[in-house]
Order: sequence, then structure tokens, then C-alpha cells
Amino acid sequence: MKPLKIAALACALLTPLTVTAAAHASAYPVKNPVLVKNALYQAGPLPTTTCNDLPDEPMTPAEARTYINEALRCLENTWGQHLKKAGLPYEPVKVRYVTRLPKNYCASEDGETIQPSTVWYCDWDRTLSFKIGKYWLLGPITGLDLFNTIAVTYGYHVQKQAGLYDAGEDLRAGSKAEHLEQGRRMYQQVECLGAAFTKSVWPLPGKTARDWERVASSFYRDSAEYGKAANRKRWVKAGFRTADPASCNTWAAASSKVS
Repeated sequence: MKPLKIAALACALLTPLTVTAAAHASAYPVKNPVLVKNALYQAGPLPTTTCNDLPDEPMTPAEARTYINEALRCLENTWGQHLKKAGLPYEPVKVRYVTRLPKNYCASEDGETIQPSTVWYCDWDRTLSFKIGKYWLLGPITGLDLFNTIAVTYGYHVQKQAGLYDAGEDLRAGSKAEHLEQGRRMYQQVECLGAAFTKSVWPLPGKTARDWERVASSFYRDSAEYGKAANRKRWVKAGFRTADPASCNTWAAASSKVS
């Protein structure tokens, strides 16, 4: 499977997402209990914690690493507690910093991306690979956008540990439209999970409700791969409103809610 890529545009992620159709039959409505009744949804809201040691927006690659590492420490603290409470396995995500991915890494075709600032999650080795470019260094992206990018990408690791990732991969698509819908369910779920986490550590140092509203509303165009801007906003706002993964059950939603 190809690595899942999150580009530096935070919520407005435009790099193609690939969700591979596999051999186990399941059509909408999705009936696999791992997807629609996962223990992740049953453990209540995420624990309320803080991320007060988050540094200022990075200006250098070294500062970006420090920022990312601190954000991940907060993520591990919160999700580790929640996964254990839900009776699900927990292991910290592996992290590495790269200038480019090795060829064929995690089934990548070319080991590279045109994005100057990018993060990949590879489910094969449960690793986040960060490529730090100028876009993350006090460019058009702000610290809250970067924070959200990290939180959303970590959502794939949460899905992997909860069994959602593999169960989603095992769905058979009866058509291209259904294949795309399955991908949107997975992708819109991680956007929601990222927002739920952000609410659990809110407020962040130096950030305001207006800062978050700008991030949560930064969807400007519809996409067959990721979904309509209105639906993506709806899932993000649901996650932030409740801080509860139960609000992120895209697999039990009607097709119109993930279109």
C-alpha cells in the first residue's frame, strides 16, 4: 500500500489518498463491527490534558523538530490514556525526519513528493516521516495549522491501533464510487479525530478561538478523494465540539454525510 501523505496545507490537504480495495466483501451500509462499533467510540471523551510546553512557531528546521516532538508528546499522552481505557492496544508512533523517502518505501512509487513540507504515515512500520521545508518555517502556515496537521496525521496511527485502519483496507468496493467513499470515510475520520484531540488540550498557548475557527473553516473546494468542503467542516467541528471519538464515527454515517 502507498504511504498516506499529509501535505503542508493542513486542513486543505490535496495530496492523493489511496485506500486499497481488498478481498473481504462489505458494501454500504458498512456492517463490520470493528468499523461501526469500535471500542474507540465507547470510552467517552478524550482525557482533558494540556500542551503548555508547546514552543512558538518554528523558524528553523531544528525548531520545527522541537515543535513537532512536543506536539507528538502531547498526542501520545492523550491517545495513550484513551486507547488503554478503551481496552485497545497502545504503542507510541515511530518518528523520523527525512529529506526524501527511500525508493519504494511503504510501496511508494517514487519515494518523493513535490511538497516542500510533508508528513507521511506508513502503516507497515507505524512510522511518521516528516519532511521539513520552508512552508512550515513561519511561512503562510501558522503554528496552529502545523499543530492540526500533526494531530490529523496521528489519527492514522490511532486508526491502526484500534483496528479501524486494517478493517477499512479490507473492505471490497463494488464500484469506483464506493471505493472513493470508503477512502473519504477513513480520511474524514482522521480529520475529526485530530479536532477532538485539539479540543482535549485547548486552549493552546497564545492561540484564540478565532485561530481555531480559521483552521476549522479552511476548506475551500470539494474533492472526490477527500469529500465536500461542507462535510469536512462538519466532521472537524463535531470533533472539536465534543472531544469525543464517538463523534467521529464516519463509518456509521449515511453516504451523504461523507460525500
